[in-house]
Amino acid sequence: MPVPTYDRFIEPVLRYLATKPDGVKAADAQDAAAKRLGLSDEDRQERLPSGQQAIYKNRAGWAHDRLKRIGYSESVRRGWWQLTAAGMSFAQAHPQPLSDEEVVRIAATFRDSKVSEPQDLALTPVAPEGITESPDDRLNQAYSELRRAVADELLDLLGRVSPTYFESIVLDLLHRMGYGATRDDLKRVGSSGDAGIDGIISLDKLGLEKVYVQAKRWQGTVGRPDVQGFYGALAGQRAKKGVFITTSTYSPQAVDFVRTVEGIVLIDGKRLADLMIDHEIGVSMTRTIRIPKIDSDYFEGEAG
Repeated sequence: MPVPTYDRFIEPVLRYLATKPDGVKAADAQDAAAKRLGLSDEDRQERLPSGQQAIYKNRAGWAHDRLKRIGYSESVRRGWWQLTAAGMSFAQAHPQPLSDEEVVRIAATFRDSKVSEPQDLALTPVAPEGITESPDDRLNQAYSELRRAVADELLDLLGRVSPTYFESIVLDLLHRMGYGATRDDLKRVGSSGDAGIDGIISLDKLGLEKVYVQAKRWQGTVGRPDVQGFYGALAGQRAKKGVFITTSTYSPQAVDFVRTVEGIVLIDGKRLADLMIDHEIGVSMTRTIRIPKIDSDYFEGEAG
């Protein structure tokens, strides 16, 4: 099952902390919430796009952030969660599962930082859209949308360049990915009568090990006969490794054929665009977002 949105973690975090009046490690509360939500071990392995944190831990953390902001919980020390008196009273006054309205109230309201007493909460509503998505989720979604738009534009541009230039783009990409010691180790050889070979990559200085490349701009699906023809061209060169790249897609039969042979890698249009973005071929990164995060090490010396 997909990991629930962070608002679904609010109640399990609240209930678990209510059983621990002296507080508990954040990791224990995160795991308890995951267990209550029925997350499998596989679900718990899912990580944020950055790879730096498990998704369930991130969303449990944002759920606790909302409980803190409304005055129901606090972090008395680093990595330690504990309900406030107001939070304990709220949990006791609501023994039944929280209504959707209560969850939305907690997720969408913030405590004014100037208020010192929980009973004097000054609540500021936020826009209802995005309530179920944490800031990290919204940031990742925005990044995904921007990346998808760039990938679509890349494929559109690749469809309009000349075949010769497309072959050069592919070789530039493969070099940026680490193939060939220098760009001169990657040569474009495509021409009429090229027997399906558009480029050759020398993996060693003497050229004893080579990878052969076919790079074609297809409008329709690439079928098994095309891939099989490339395989035959490799055999004619006594080659053991080949990369078949297209701006289109491959038919199931073409994919199945490659599974029965060795040494051929298929790259379709979607993966090609992703690789070009990852390795900044025809793409530049226009801005860097600096996201603040507490430096826990800085405060380590404040023990006394």
